[in-house]
Amino acid sequence: MANIDADLEDQQSKGVFATLMADGKWMYQAGEYKKAIDSFTEALALKPSDKQCFVARSRCYLKMGGFDNALRDAEASLKRDNSFFEGLYLKAEALYYMGEFEFALVFYHRGHKLRPQMQEFRLGIQKAQEAIENSVGSPSNVKLEIKGDLSFLNIGGEVSHNYHSTKTEKTPKSEKTTKQLLGEFYSDKKYLENLMKDEDLIEGTTKSGEKVKDIIQRCLSYLDTCTEFWHQEKPTSAQEMRQKFMQEKCTKRRNSALSSGFLLKSLDEIDREFMSGNAEGTLKKAEEVMKMVQRWSEKEVPNKKEVLGTLHSCIGNALVDLGNMDKALEHHQKDLELAKQCKLPGALSRALDNIGQVYVRNEEFAEAIQV
Repeated sequence: MANIDADLEDQQSKGVFATLMADGKWMYQAGEYKKAIDSFTEALALKPSDKQCFVARSRCYLKMGGFDNALRDAEASLKRDNSFFEGLYLKAEALYYMGEFEFALVFYHRGHKLRPQMQEFRLGIQKAQEAIENSVGSPSNVKLEIKGDLSFLNIGGEVSHNYHSTKTEKTPKSEKTTKQLLGEFYSDKKYLENLMKDEDLIEGTTKSGEKVKDIIQRCLSYLDTCTEFWHQEKPTSAQEMRQKFMQEKCTKRRNSALSSGFLLKSLDEIDREFMSGNAEGTLKKAEEVMKMVQRWSEKEVPNKKEVLGTLHSCIGNALVDLGNMDKALEHHQKDLELAKQCKLPGALSRALDNIGQVYVRNEEFAEAIQV
């Protein structure tokens, strides 16, 4: 009798956990990140070591700008399985948005080694490398030595949070110096500081549940970081440094924002459309993205052929769902051709598998066997 009661209680617990997870995912999709976090936190109370729940909550923290919490949850998902690729990706993302580009690059590479077919890791490597180059110049100009304290990388892949304390302390600056360094941004800084004095305003929350106070503090922190950076660079004049910064930002916008950020976001949207059963939406979005990528040079998108192969695969799968097998086969064959050109085993396997499935749908079994 006791065993029956225990089994019943276990089943009920699993049911509640599944419901909380589903609620959290729904809230996340709706943009209600604070409520999603609450659901995932309740779910973790039932299953304290569930790695999928940790990564789900980590995604919410990322959306809300809580990068420390996002990193903590990502690391928790890796405690029992340090090869859990979703945890590695979220850990890399959290480190990237915390400005720890070198550490982020390490974990993007680890994830890419485990899941070479995942576009997110390849784009992560690209954007982290770009961020490092923007900060310190080309990696070819930097000589790395294997010495010093490497304790930040242990066997489990966990990053020590103590690396924050090793950063250079901010140099005290007068208000006049700050004004010279920030230029036109100085008035924005003063405006934000005045907003922080409005207690009724800062206690308010946004639609997603994030406090206005946290948003303002993040903006002020960013401006402080810019001030410190420009101060340490010691330009011939603050105005020259600002102009140089803005010029670099504009010239690299297409490469960083469009190639990395745009592709990552677009592929994620395409995947969501397909997983929700919206074949027409998948097809439309994938074709739009393909037109843009085709206009870019390989200098702007180094893995252009690889991205095009992924898009051909997405279009082919959507066409299969829409019943257009001939067109679907054309796109999967283009995916296969690009996979061969780029020598990508994962993409090659994907294309062959999709081609075989099209032949089976057409009842062309002899062709399917030969694939």
